[in-house]
Amino acid sequence: MAKKNKSLIGHIHEINSSDFVASLISDDEGFVPEYKTDGVLIRTAQVGSYLIVSQSGPDLLVIVESMWFDYDSAGNQIRMVRMNPLGEFSNGIGFQRGVTHYPVLGAELHNISAKRLERIFSIYGSGEFNIGHLSSFENINVSLDASAFFGRHSAILGQSGSGKSWTVASVIQSSLNSMPNSHIILLDPHNEYSSHDRVFNRPVFPPEQTRCVSANDLEIPYWLLSYEELIELLIDNEEEYASLQIAFLRGVLLDLKRETNEHLDLGRITVDSPVYFSMEELYKTFKKYNEQTENFGKAKTALTGKFDSMLIKLESRLNDTRYDFLLRPKQRNSSETLADLTKEFLGLADPTSALTIIDLSTVPHDVLPTVTAQIGRLAFEFNFWNPRCREFPLLLICDEAHTYIARESKSSEHKSARRSFERIAKTGRKYGVGLCIVSQRPHDLSETVLSQCSSYFCMRITNPIDQEYIRSLVPDAAHGILDALTSLAQGEAIATGEAVPLPVRLKINKPDPPPNSQNVDYADMWSRKETKKIDVEDIIDHWRVQQR
Repeated sequence: MAKKNKSLIGHIHEINSSDFVASLISDDEGFVPEYKTDGVLIRTAQVGSYLIVSQSGPDLLVIVESMWFDYDSAGNQIRMVRMNPLGEFSNGIGFQRGVTHYPVLGAELHNISAKRLERIFSIYGSGEFNIGHLSSFENINVSLDASAFFGRHSAILGQSGSGKSWTVASVIQSSLNSMPNSHIILLDPHNEYSSHDRVFNRPVFPPEQTRCVSANDLEIPYWLLSYEELIELLIDNEEEYASLQIAFLRGVLLDLKRETNEHLDLGRITVDSPVYFSMEELYKTFKKYNEQTENFGKAKTALTGKFDSMLIKLESRLNDTRYDFLLRPKQRNSSETLADLTKEFLGLADPTSALTIIDLSTVPHDVLPTVTAQIGRLAFEFNFWNPRCREFPLLLICDEAHTYIARESKSSEHKSARRSFERIAKTGRKYGVGLCIVSQRPHDLSETVLSQCSSYFCMRITNPIDQEYIRSLVPDAAHGILDALTSLAQGEAIATGEAVPLPVRLKINKPDPPPNSQNVDYADMWSRKETKKIDVEDIIDHWRVQQR
């Protein structure tokens, strides 16, 4: 009598290019609702679990999308399973994505052993870029393909409190540990990752590898803006004389840049060259031609009064202290300072650092898009002009990205930020500039940026619009596992894309120490008998001057 195969659980009944349907064996045939593999108790064919389709050719790996009851011709109840194919096991090659040999009707469905599953996830294990473990198998680690994750853009998506900051901190900690020569720039809108004002005694990242800098102290000056960005900053396109103002700005800007930088002997300077010019001289020139008359003041020139709106807009920007970091730089007042700014920005200043955290918490929300647009453009432009860009890859991690890389351009500032990051998304990988987008509202993000990501970490999301948007972005093979988005625990994620060998539900390693993103303990704060006195006057003073 032939020995019964204990791993057999069913047979294939229906085959499509994107999914298979199988019926499970009956209780009389040996069906068990749970089984043990390497000491781990697993529910048979539970949604999101992996199974093996065995046939004459290579075995196929599938993921369970759904289960339901049906009835046969005799009225007996049958367990049915729908699965998505992920890849196949080829002799001599091991596991590889994609299916070239589809099964035939009646092919066997088997449980997968923990050892076989571990071999799949050990593909990237040699790189030591480990970020978590399987939710169903705590002893099976999940490592990422670092080149695919960083170089082909990635996204970490989930609602507030789902563990996005936890994941970002864990990814960076793992990167710094396994790749000490990293070049990571982290945009930190809420001061969650800085070494200052720590909830815990230790900084989130090793101090010897990290440089923390405030956006205000970094000083990204106006003269680094491109011609197009200066137009958006100074000119209202709907104004009657906008085309005249734009044309005149080009000539004045080019003259000022050439005159101011004659000593550098650059030879060729364009309106987009990142060289210093005086904003005060620009204002004076426009004001001069705006007030100029002919025939002893009796007649106006072709330019008289044509720059009124532009001058008003420029004056309002200059008088707005929130724009001082851009329009009134204290350190960056010559072209020669660009090298120091770049070194500090990229972590190349002495001492060097693998991670640069730019604290954006002091930047007002309506100015934030302007700041982030310049940070993104500086990163891209540096490697665009770097002949050794492939030896110096950069990564920009954009936390709370929906606040400045908006799906719909709300203002000229948002347009500038969106254009800056869409440029990186579309062509950055050619020049070694990668993006990691972090957001709690994926539907509000630029569609171009998000669609260019090749790897996704999807954490708990309950908003139906965001859920549907995520499903439209990820491959069909991951649709079934995405049904668990609403039931994920804090710090748990569904990873799909090129950075992982197959779609997977995993528990992210808890960062040690965690970032400053812990929830406020209302019960503890409100139940204390003694509390520190709040200095209302001091808070009001900071509020007035717009400085935290």
